[in-house]
Amino acid sequence: MGIARAINDLGERSRTKKLTPDEIQRGTFTITNPGGFGPYAGIPIINQPQVAILGVGAIEKRPKVMALPDGGDTIAIRTMGMLTMAYDHRIVDGADADRFLADVKRLLQEFPEGAV
Repeated sequence: MGIARAINDLGERSRTKKLTPDEIQRGTFTITNPGGFGPYAGIPIINQPQVAILGVGAIEKRPKVMALPDGGDTIAIRTMGMLTMAYDHRIVDGADADRFLADVKRLLQEFPEGAV
């Protein structure tokens, strides 16, 4: 909850242009949200000297092929979003970055609906 409060505070102060120069320096990882403007995905660009940037696309209902217990397939409507990430290969191994994205995906898929 502390991290969520800090993020909300920084977000509010950034929208009202009340951040100090020290608060926007020396970052290592950024999250950007082009999906807030409607795109399904974006292509984030690293702001050096940062190591990586995660892009969060629009979250919306989409058709999804789902496997049935009997081995067949069906098309279902699911709420989905696209995550993209750019990273500096001099610092981050691609396999580690892919595992990170897989972990984020798993955690979002398993997140309890009533938790927020």
